[in-house]
Amino acid sequence: MKSEIAQLTAKEILEREFKTAMRGYKPEEVDAFLDQIIKDYEAFTERIETLENELKKAQKSTAEPQRRSTVQQTQPQTTASGTTNFDILKRLSNLEKEVFGRKLYEDR
Repeated sequence: MKSEIAQLTAKEILEREFKTAMRGYKPEEVDAFLDQIIKDYEAFTERIETLENELKKAQKSTAEPQRRSTVQQTQPQTTASGTTNFDILKRLSNLEKEVFGRKLYEDR
């Protein structure tokens, strides 16, 4: 599999033939080195694919809560008893008025 970054595939490296010259390199050493390069290419390709898949999953999981929060913001939140946050805040406000109102009258 050729990528946009790498110019060669592992198969192309494996199949590459070099001409021999009078004072050239030892073919066994070149072959051994190319075998190492092929293993690295395969490992890098596998790692890239794994990371790309993880990235796609992460992007999907971050997009889902954003959609949920948008929906939740447009709908009033209700508790198990069927009251909304607004109802609870209103009740708290009335309780505060009652408590602080009594203290104002008791201090006189």
